[in-house]
Amino acid sequence: MSQDETGEGQPAELPQYAERVLDVADLIPPGRVMTYGDVAEWLGDGGPRQVGRAMALYGSAVPWWRVVRADGGLLPGHELRALDHYRAEGTPLREASGHADGHVPRLDMRRARWDGDGGGAGGPADGRSEETHR
Repeated sequence: MSQDETGEGQPAELPQYAERVLDVADLIPPGRVMTYGDVAEWLGDGGPRQVGRAMALYGSAVPWWRVVRADGGLLPGHELRALDHYRAEGTPLREASGHADGHVPRLDMRRARWDGDGGGAGGPADGRSEETHR
């Protein structure tokens, strides 16, 4: 999660798309999450992979743990750091079954997912309600 640099040691200019992604991440309330696809839909531009790339390269300065995979699985390699944030914010979790690798909880996407209502410019790009957004 590092920012690219120019050959002169100066931080590279933040690409416009990445800046827009980070702005959405900043809007997500504590205890709630949006999927990579939700963010792309909100922006009306790009897709989950583009959002994931922007978050991987530039997301360390925003609440990166609030932009997640659609299956509720925690970001590989960052599970424990994310879990600390989720617990501190009261993000709904589903405890892992005894058969799950490492017994790491998953996000309870039904309860934790935020549709953008009450924050940002208009919510998801297509204007769908929370019920149809899921």
